This record gives sequence, structure tokens and C-alpha cells, in this order.
Amino acid sequence: MKARINLIAEVLGRYLPDDFTAAAAAIEGALPPPLDPTRTDDDFGHFIYAPLGVFVEAHGLEHHRDRSLDLLEALTQRFSMEFSIRAFLNRWQGETLERMQDWLAHDHYHVRRLVSEGTRPRLPWGQNVGLTEAQTLPLLDRLHADPTRFVTRSVANHLNDITKKNPDAVLDRLADWQSKGLQADKELDWMQRHALRGLIKAGHPATMAHLGYRQDLPLADIQLSMTPTDLTRGDTAEIAVSFICQDDAPLIVDYVVDFMKANGKTAPKVFKMKVLKAKAGQLISLNKRHHFKDTATTFKLYPGAHVLHLQVNGRIIASTPFALH
Repeated sequence: MKARINLIAEVLGRYLPDDFTAAAAAIEGALPPPLDPTRTDDDFGHFIYAPLGVFVEAHGLEHHRDRSLDLLEALTQRFSMEFSIRAFLNRWQGETLERMQDWLAHDHYHVRRLVSEGTRPRLPWGQNVGLTEAQTLPLLDRLHADPTRFVTRSVANHLNDITKKNPDAVLDRLADWQSKGLQADKELDWMQRHALRGLIKAGHPATMAHLGYRQDLPLADIQLSMTPTDLTRGDTAEIAVSFICQDDAPLIVDYVVDFMKANGKTAPKVFKMKVLKAKAGQLISLNKRHHFKDTATTFKLYPGAHVLHLQVNGRIIASTPFALH
């Protein structure tokens, strides 16, 4: 995909005017109307416009910074320029961040989203920009109350990136936003869970406490079983769990599999079961089918001894071994 985009951008360079200002005007003149500004999500745009961002990087970065930023502002309203803007952050960090301050109040939500998505610390397939949290979190302060899910999802993904290195900074920011009350409670709750999803799976104690999930819950009659326990890759297993929650409490019930890796060691992978609110004395009984698919290209199964765990509110409460051949 990237090679195809680069090739189209290269060919565009042969036919557009050598003068960048004239080329930018030609591109803008050929653009369709912006994506529907009344929508709030699921409107990423069309990949056919991605080569135009690469063209701007190649021909406008060094000597036409401001005109290039104008053009990226227009282009991102047709297809996200989250990759191309990163070249400008690396070459003209201060000037690009200054322009982003203006974009925070832009009428079109795709431009506002570009501020968050373009500065993400770990944008998949994007070049590193090396910005600090002190530079990016103030941008998110302005965006977290945005009325569109397309923007708030980007903010949550940006925060999730930061949690990989500094979870406390993210928790502090979320608590601050909660206290300000600028975002609707339901949307902020969704943002928090999406931003903290990795920490929730890991059972990070401060995260669970922030979200109101107790890890010291008294639980009784805990049962965990898998059928069968002797599996061949490609088989499906039935997982059954039950326990009694002795207090009124919200619960996140997951199961964790310690998968054998190529080096002979195991690594855990968390799978969701259910999020619920339990009453004191309630019997929680859940079932899940797990298919040990051996055709995935991104996750390879290896034979050996495995372990299944039951995790409630980030705490392992039961375990049982099984074999995979």
C-alpha cells in the first residue's frame, strides 16, 4: 500500500507544475467538497487522496512550509493527513504546533482530529515525532470535550499510547477532565475505558481504582473449567466460570491464556468475557467458546503446556492447565 501511494505521488510530481504554489492551487482546485461536516464518526475518507499528502511532503516541506500546511489542512478534510503532518512536526516543530493551536478550533472535525492523531506518540506506521507529553497533553485538554466521536476516539488512542510509558500522567489527566465536567459523562466514560484498555487488561491497580473496580472483592465458590483440556491446534474449547460476589460491585470478568512461544517460554494474552454489575450474594456464571485458530498471520500457536486463568477486576482468582498439540 505504502509503495503504491509513493509511486502515485512520484508520478504526480512529473505532471503538476514545478512551482509548488501553482501545484498547490491545482490540487485544491481539483478537490471534491469536504467530507460531511455534520457527521461525527465512521468517515475516514478515501485512500485515493493519500498520495497528495506524500506529494506535499516531497515538494513543500523545505521551502513552502506555510503553503504546505494550508494544503494539508484542506486535504485532511478529504482523507486524514496524520502521516504527512508528522514530517512537518519533525522539520518545523514549533511552527507546526503553532498552526495546530489554530486547528483546535477549526469548524471541520477532521482538522481537529489531525491535531491529536498527527501528534500521537505511537501512531501505527507513522514516523516518530518525539514530542513530549508536556507538548501534547495541552492539545488534548482542548480536544477531550469535542462533540464528535471521531475526535474523542483519537484522543483516547493518543492517551493509550502514553500509557505504555507513563500511565500515571494519563490517570491524572483523566481525573482532571472528570473534575472539569466539560465532556458528557457517558462519552468521557467511553473515552477512559478506550484510553486505559491496555492497563485494564493488565489489571493495573491504579487504573482499576480510578474506574471504580475493586481488586479486594470477597469472592466465594470460585470454579474454572475448560473442556477438553487436551487440544489440537484448530480445536475449540468450552470455558466455564462461576463464583459468588459477596458485595455489590461492578465487575470486569476476563480470562487469560498463557500461550507457549517459540522460545519455550509462555506469554499471557487477555480475552474479554463480560462487564457487569453484581449484587451481594449473586452467583456469576459465564461460558465462552475459544477457538484455537492456527491460521492467523499475526499470532502463531505453538504446542506445549498452557495455562488458563480467570481474572476479575484485574486480579487472577483461579487457574487450570491444559495442553495444546
